Amino acid sequence: MKKIYILIMFFCLSSGFAQTKLKKADHLFKTMAYVDAAKAYEEYLKNVDKPGAQTIKNVADSYYYTDDNRNALKWYQKLYDIQGQTISDGYFLRYIQSLKGVMDYEKADRLTREFLNKKGDEKEIARFVNQKRQMDSLAKTKPLYTVKNLDINTNKSDFGTAFYGDKIVYASSKDTTKHGEKLYSWNKQPFLNLYLAERNVADGSLFNESLFLPNVMTKYHEATATFSPDWKTVYYTTNIVKDKKLIIDQSRTNNFQIIRGKIEEDKLVKTEKLFFNSDKYSVGHPSLSEDGKCLFFASDMPGGYGETDLYVVQIAEDGTMSTPQNLGPTVNTIGNELFPYFRNGTLYFSSDGHYGWGDLDVYESKFSGGLNFSVPRNLGAPINSNKDDFAYIVDATDTFGYVSSNRALGKGDDDIYYFTKVKPECDQFVSGKVINSKSKLAIDNAIIIAYDAFGDATNQTKTDANGNYIIKLPCGKKFKLVASKPNHSSEERTVETTKTNLEKVKDINFELSKFEDLIVVEKGQEKVDVNPIFFNYDKYDVTPEAAVELDKVVFVMKNFPNVKIKIESHTDSRGKDAYNMTLSDNRAKSTQMYIISKGIDASRIESAIGYGESRLTNKCSNGVKCTEEQHFKNRRSDFIIIQK
Repeated sequence: MKKIYILIMFFCLSSGFAQTKLKKADHLFKTMAYVDAAKAYEEYLKNVDKPGAQTIKNVADSYYYTDDNRNALKWYQKLYDIQGQTISDGYFLRYIQSLKGVMDYEKADRLTREFLNKKGDEKEIARFVNQKRQMDSLAKTKPLYTVKNLDINTNKSDFGTAFYGDKIVYASSKDTTKHGEKLYSWNKQPFLNLYLAERNVADGSLFNESLFLPNVMTKYHEATATFSPDWKTVYYTTNIVKDKKLIIDQSRTNNFQIIRGKIEEDKLVKTEKLFFNSDKYSVGHPSLSEDGKCLFFASDMPGGYGETDLYVVQIAEDGTMSTPQNLGPTVNTIGNELFPYFRNGTLYFSSDGHYGWGDLDVYESKFSGGLNFSVPRNLGAPINSNKDDFAYIVDATDTFGYVSSNRALGKGDDDIYYFTKVKPECDQFVSGKVINSKSKLAIDNAIIIAYDAFGDATNQTKTDANGNYIIKLPCGKKFKLVASKPNHSSEERTVETTKTNLEKVKDINFELSKFEDLIVVEKGQEKVDVNPIFFNYDKYDVTPEAAVELDKVVFVMKNFPNVKIKIESHTDSRGKDAYNMTLSDNRAKSTQMYIISKGIDASRIESAIGYGESRLTNKCSNGVKCTEEQHFKNRRSDFIIIQK
C-alpha cells in the first residue's frame, strides 16, 4: 500500500480501454491501477525484444508501487543497463530500494558509491558514509527493541497508530460492509477509516475496536490522526472532497488534506481545513508536539527537496498557525520523508531517501532549537526491515509504542506492531599507559581492574607490549581503576565517565615500581632502599624529613603484603655507649610506631631494636679521629626484609 504512505492518492474509474496491449497498459498506469497495469505490461512485453525506456519505467513502477520488489528490480535493472549512471535520481533511488527489498545490500551499496562518485556530490557522499557507518555499528549491537504483531490486524491494511488518552486510534481498510465494488484500484482494497481501540497496558494488545467519530467518516480515506494535549482537538488526513465527491484534477489525482476539529460528546464538530491545504498538492500525516504548539506534517508542495518533505507550523493559543517551514536538507532528501512524530526533543519519521535497510525505514533526529535537527539515525532492526516501516510512536517514558510495517510474515498488507524499548547501552572507553616508575619504560601484561562504587570489579584488561591499555566502562558512573602486576607495586586512579556514548577518556596513566627497584642488597641482606633517617639532636621523634623516607617502607609493605621486616637503628661512636644504645632503640621503636600508624599490621614487623654504636660499618670507633662523612655512614636505620 506504498502510495498511501506517500500521500498522493488517486481515484480511478472504469472506462473503455484502447485496443492495443501497450495502450491498454499505459492507460491503466496513467489511472494508477497498478495491479492491472503490471499484468498488462507483462502481456505486452512477452513479444517485444527491445521495449522503450518509458515502458520499462512504467512496468517497474507498477510493481514498485504495489511492493513487488522482485519484479520491480527485474525492470529497474533493465533500465539501469540501458541508461547507466545517466539514470535520474528518482529512478536510481527506486532501483536501489528494490535491491534492498530483496536484501542485495552489497550490490546496492556498490552502485550507490559509484553513482555518488559520478555526481561528485560531497554532501551526499558524506551522508552516505556517516549513515552507513552508523548502520554497520548498529548491526553489531544488541537491539533495544522487542516487537510483536498484534491480533487486531486483518488481511487488509492496518497502520498509523496515535495515542488517545489510554486508548489507540488507528487506520484500517478492513471495513468491507459498505462497498461491494472495487474502491481503490491502486491496490484493490477498501478505503481507510479511523478506528478506536482499547489498549491492554500489560502486553500492548488492542481490542474492542470501533469506528472513531463515525459522524465524519466518509466513504474515502481517513487516516493518521493526532490530538491536542487535552484530547479535545484532532487533526487527521483525508481525501479532498466537495459535496461528498472527490476533487480530481486533470491527471485524475486526488490529493490529501488535513482537517482540524473539536471533539464533543464523541462527535467531531467545528471542523475546518488548514489554510495550507491545496487541490494541487497533498498535505498529511499531522503530528502535534507534546505541548500542542507545533504541528509537523508531510507534503509534496512545491519547493521541497524531494518527492515528499516534512514541514512544521507553530500554533498559537487561539489556534492561529504560522507559515509552514520546511525542515531542511538534513532531514529531507530526494526521496520521501513521512509520518513525523515529535516526542521528548526527538523527531521520529520514516524515509526512503536516507541510508537504510530498504523502502521506508524509521529514523530519529535530535532537535536543538530553531529548525536545527541532528543527522538522522536509523533505529535499526527489529523496528526496521527490508520493507516499509513507518508510523512510529512512543510513549513519554520512551519504553513502549507502536510501529507499522508491511514486512514479511505479517497478517495483511500493513500490520501494526507493538514494541517495548530498553534504554540504550552507553559505554565509554578509558585508555592510558603503564610504565615503570624508575626506568619510565613500558610495562606489558599489567592488569587494569575497574571497581564500581560498591567495590565490585566491573571489567578488566591487560596492557600490550607498549604498555597501553583500553577498557570499556558504563556511562555516567565513578570507578576506581587499579593497575598491578606480579612482583610490582599497584596504583589506583579515580575515573568518572560522562553520559556520552562511546566517548573516549584518555591518558589515565600509571607508574608501577618493580620490587627489585625498591630494595638494596648489602652483605647478603635485602633492605628497603631508603635514604638516611634524620632525627633532631638528642631526639627520637619522627621528623617530616624522616617521614618521607619511612613512607617508602610503608609503600613497599602495602604493595607487597607478604613482606615482613625487622628494624635496626644505629648511631656513630660519639657519645657514651649506653646513651647511644638507648637513643637508637628509642629511634627504632619510633619508626616502628610510625609505620604501624600508616595501617601496617604490627605482626609484620618482627622487631625494632637499637644497637647504638655496637655495629659500626667502618673503623670510626671510640677515640678514632674520623671525618663527619665517615661518622655519617654509621648513623643509619635498616629495614631488613626477612620474608617476601
